[in-house]
Amino acid sequence: MANTIKLKKYLDIINERIANAVITPGMLIEIMTTGRVRAHSTAEGNATKTFALEDELQGKGIDDNYAALDRVQEWSAVPGEEVLAILADGYDVDVGDWLASNGDGYLREHTAETESWDVSEAGAVTVNPLQIVAQALEAVDSSGSSGEESSGALGYAKRIRVRIV
Repeated sequence: MANTIKLKKYLDIINERIANAVITPGMLIEIMTTGRVRAHSTAEGNATKTFALEDELQGKGIDDNYAALDRVQEWSAVPGEEVLAILADGYDVDVGDWLASNGDGYLREHTAETESWDVSEAGAVTVNPLQIVAQALEAVDSSGSSGEESSGALGYAKRIRVRIV
């Protein structure tokens, strides 16, 4: 397993923002109206492809969380770049599966809505064109936890290599 969040980079778009709450390196993050960052909070919602990096400037690794009010190193990844992200507990993904926000900074398998309606009766329709964040580059199963076994630094979630789309 890699010891860095940036697995493959073409551009190095890194900013620094204040954390609103605890943030784990590898989390998908978003900017709040206050200018601070937090774990991306809308499941299957629109998302910029911005991830919290490890705080290597302070000698910290991927398992060292940022505390509230810490300066977070954030990386705006572009298509083709590869990230060591976090797959939420309860998902079993294969190579090539599409991933979206789980609403807590973690990613989950994207589930396309298959609802149909009569156009003449349709009201407002919400479209999230930026909900797919990445594609899985490895198979990872986080669906088998019973809650009885011990969890790691990420709880029952697991790290996963992904390609930004």
